[in-house]
Amino acid sequence: MLRPILLHPNPKLKKICEPVLEIDDTLIELSDDMLETMYHAPGIGLAASQVGVLTRIIVMDCEKEEAAKGKPIVMINPEIVASSDEENIYEEGCLSIPEHFAEIKRPTSVQVRWLDQNGNQQEQEFDGLWSTCVQHEIDHLNGKLFIDYLGTIKRQLITRKMQKFKREMERKEK
Repeated sequence: MLRPILLHPNPKLKKICEPVLEIDDTLIELSDDMLETMYHAPGIGLAASQVGVLTRIIVMDCEKEEAAKGKPIVMINPEIVASSDEENIYEEGCLSIPEHFAEIKRPTSVQVRWLDQNGNQQEQEFDGLWSTCVQHEIDHLNGKLFIDYLGTIKRQLITRKMQKFKREMERKEK
């Protein structure tokens, strides 16, 4: 089921998400809904907080090749356990801040530990776009947006544009 994606500024996007204590059918349904919502948007990553659920779960699929099969990953309670000293700059966007992009510097590679949908612990190293995406989504779980890496003026400008965008959307819905 598609879920509505919260748009910045929304206070839920700035909250720290709670750890998942139990993997149950509700959580599996949430993760399936998140994947469906992410693909429909279309995006390459989505955090539960972006659909209004303040729990530590993210989904992502950075497979960009047209002919390639998707590689969806569901991460429950993901944590970065190591990161490279080398850094990369990627132009990032966000489904909660549509049509706004900025170059963000992050570690080139990260080692991430998480639980899968079956409760099994997983650990994997990510680099390139996958590394940027997983760091971006884990930031969401910690109440941080990519625009928080920007200078004050640029961040405020994007926030004002998003406030205007949200007002226009609300007017259209009436």
